[in-house]
Amino acid sequence: MSEFIVHSVAGSPFGRSVLATLEEKGARYRFAPLPPGGSKSPEHLARHPFGRVPVLEHDGFMLYETQAMLRYLDRVLPTPALTPSDPRRSARMDQVMNVNDWYLFQGVGNVIGFQRVIAPRLLGLPTDEAAIAAAMPRARAVFAELARLLGEQQFFAGDTVSLADLQVAPQVDFLQVTPEWSELVPPHANLVAWLKRMQARPSFVATTWERVSEMAKAA
Repeated sequence: MSEFIVHSVAGSPFGRSVLATLEEKGARYRFAPLPPGGSKSPEHLARHPFGRVPVLEHDGFMLYETQAMLRYLDRVLPTPALTPSDPRRSARMDQVMNVNDWYLFQGVGNVIGFQRVIAPRLLGLPTDEAAIAAAMPRARAVFAELARLLGEQQFFAGDTVSLADLQVAPQVDFLQVTPEWSELVPPHANLVAWLKRMQARPSFVATTWERVSEMAKAA
């Protein structure tokens, strides 16, 4: 099978989801890093008209939207399967993936992560403490719901890892460097244990910010 190319930036949680899925599949891929501001370049806008990352390229086929990429990879690389065969477990996976996109990222990750990490460290902008404070009630609700959905299971869709885990874990891991982490996640022991299981997987070890930065330098 021809090579997969992931157009993204080092440190992107969504990009990491795609990279980690490729690692879980044992697939050959290449990381194509975007330069600062590169997501708005004409070249990248031809791949993604909304100027976001990541984008997956495979044998001339271009695909954006992380959920679509993960599902595509699970279809063209069927082993190991990352979608449960049981309809209810599969539905739970779908639900958690949507919680990630609509509630964990929107209004939580894109506020707290941006204000604590991206704005000060990458853009040289001051942190908007009021924006973070306003996002905290939603953040508490999201993590409480993720903990409820996980329950006593090893992973979100049962005893084996699924696309839901591979999409949520990079978002949660990204927030670990923020001061808000201590309030949001440690109260939920099952989420803490789940994240440790995910962080120990070879797919996550291979896709840390440091490892992806090395890929970017070698590209």
